[in-house]
Amino acid sequence: MAADVVTKRIAMAHLDYGVPRDVIGDWLRFTLVFNRGAAFGTSVGDASRWIFTALAVAILVVLVRMAHQAAREEGWKLLALGLICGGAIGNLVDRLRWTQGVVDFVDVGIGAHRFWVFNVADSAVSVGAVLLVLILWAEELRARSTVSA
Repeated sequence: MAADVVTKRIAMAHLDYGVPRDVIGDWLRFTLVFNRGAAFGTSVGDASRWIFTALAVAILVVLVRMAHQAAREEGWKLLALGLICGGAIGNLVDRLRWTQGVVDFVDVGIGAHRFWVFNVADSAVSVGAVLLVLILWAEELRARSTVSA
């Protein structure tokens, strides 16, 4: 979460809104934008800020409960949950702090073919979610093999 907060502050201090700054050619650029919606530009109109705030809080409650139920030996699961929670909190802070939306600035693509602009919190949530899905899938496979053995 600290990396998210710091990088967003740097982006807001040093980037002009909507003006791309090449970092690695045009493949990686920093472009300051504000996202009122959720991942991949998902929006539900004017109510997006509060709907996604409530949704984030509800999801955080579930994830924190999962973390409390996880054993200390389940380091990978705890890492995944920590990444998701940290990223969710980082974006939640933005939703509450900035009426214009979540600060996004990482702009990846080639020429006119661009991915959605995102931030460090989004990356943490995405990596954590993929990791958690893989862990839960592996747990399910182990449970099935134990039952059938």
